[in-house]
Amino acid sequence: MSGVYSQLIEATISHLEFLKQKGVRYVEVSPESVNSLFESAPHEAVSSNGKSLIQTQPVTQSIRSEGPSVYEAKKLSSVDKSSALNDLRNEILASKKSPELLASGANLVFGIGSVDADLMFVGEAPGVDEDREGEPFVGKAGQLLMKIIQATGLDREKVYIANVLKYRPETPGKSFGNRKPRPDEIEIWFPFLVRQIEIIQPKVIVGLGATALEGLLGHMPTGITRLRGNWQSYRSVPVMPTFHPSYLLRNQSWAIKRQVWEDMMQVMERLQMPISDKQRGFFLRK
Repeated sequence: MSGVYSQLIEATISHLEFLKQKGVRYVEVSPESVNSLFESAPHEAVSSNGKSLIQTQPVTQSIRSEGPSVYEAKKLSSVDKSSALNDLRNEILASKKSPELLASGANLVFGIGSVDADLMFVGEAPGVDEDREGEPFVGKAGQLLMKIIQATGLDREKVYIANVLKYRPETPGKSFGNRKPRPDEIEIWFPFLVRQIEIIQPKVIVGLGATALEGLLGHMPTGITRLRGNWQSYRSVPVMPTFHPSYLLRNQSWAIKRQVWEDMMQVMERLQMPISDKQRGFFLRK
């Protein structure tokens, strides 16, 4: 590695460590800047067999992010937002008659929360409890999500919660249990979520689990374990990937809980919400 390039890397690492000590948890860097850094890496760094020692893997960008910015859409008043969402709800109810929508749940699970929310949570699909109640995240996973939201200082009425699918996926031959939505179901239902996002225009979206992120990003650039905690984007809206609450119910690891909370603290910082010392210490081993 050349001296200049080595000094640049060392200076960057030193600066990031300094910011981390000051409590900064994220730094915005464009994909273009990262890729240019890889491109400027010295080419003479090779192993004895002639293969490069530098992994020049470009930053993967969201397929969905190629559309116009969500914020370019007309900004609506609270009353107009409520009216637009109600119209969308009625459209979905009418569309359920179409077999191509693959709707099998008994009740529409549209979305709930503030139409003026800065923060929007997106899950994958309704389960049995949600199908029965007609609201997203009302089962055990939903109860845990509410605790996470409340820990930030917000509540269910101040955020907006929705799923990619608006009906519980069919489970042929089973009267219980849930299943992961298929890619074709995600693509069929995603346009309705898009319109919810365009109407609400949140400042941040939290993608709950791999399936929700597959819908938002168009594909998964890597597994959820590696993707979580790293900002993504959907048409200019920052997206924070994190684990689905149901995963936390299955995995009671203290470290996993801390990872999710660190993701949420990044969201809080992006929204310029205050974070107390007590909150910063959640799920840290004493």
